[in-house]
Amino acid sequence: MASAIERTGVDSLSRCHLYAILDLGYVAPGDAAAVTAELIRGGADVIQLRGKSQTIAELTGLADELHGLTSHAGVPLIINDHPEIARDLPVEGVHLGQNDLAIAAAREIVGRDCWIGKSTHSLAQATAAVAEGADYIGFGPLFATPTKPDYAPIGLGEIRRVHDQVQIPIFCIGGIKLENLPDVLAAGAKRAVIVSGLLQSKDVAAAGRAARALLAQF
Repeated sequence: MASAIERTGVDSLSRCHLYAILDLGYVAPGDAAAVTAELIRGGADVIQLRGKSQTIAELTGLADELHGLTSHAGVPLIINDHPEIARDLPVEGVHLGQNDLAIAAAREIVGRDCWIGKSTHSLAQATAAVAEGADYIGFGPLFATPTKPDYAPIGLGEIRRVHDQVQIPIFCIGGIKLENLPDVLAAGAKRAVIVSGLLQSKDVAAAGRAARALLAQF
């Protein structure tokens, strides 16, 4: 089956606004497919698979299963940290942290065209990621979040500046929930990553639709 990139074109990333992370710290691997289906129903434009405690073999098997769902729906699937999974499976991208491989090294491992995003925690890191060849960046954490306990929240003050100076898609991240998403958007954000705000909702799909509605207002 053709990947979401092959069917919609690489420029489709610029049309993505709601980025969901399927974090296996919140979701048991056995529930991942059902939750992914709910994220798709809720209108997630991009879904990332993130598992910090799983082996590469476990993540590869799960990514293969999930890609069957996401590809059928035309939703790109991004793999956190492990470009070798994108080498072995036709997923749409890889996401790297500041302490991970360089983007060029990750592209060499993947060996084909795919999106590569990078986490950034300051304007300087954001502009450096652009120079390094990132297709998009995550910018944050805006608020305190248990998924990034080692990073102090950067707040909302730099959002407008980074959008003025960085021309690739910027996905604001870190403690974003439905309650504070309007403040994030009012500060100049155009795209958002939501993790626990979706995964811990009683109705994941409904939370996704609510987030999309807020994003559409801005």
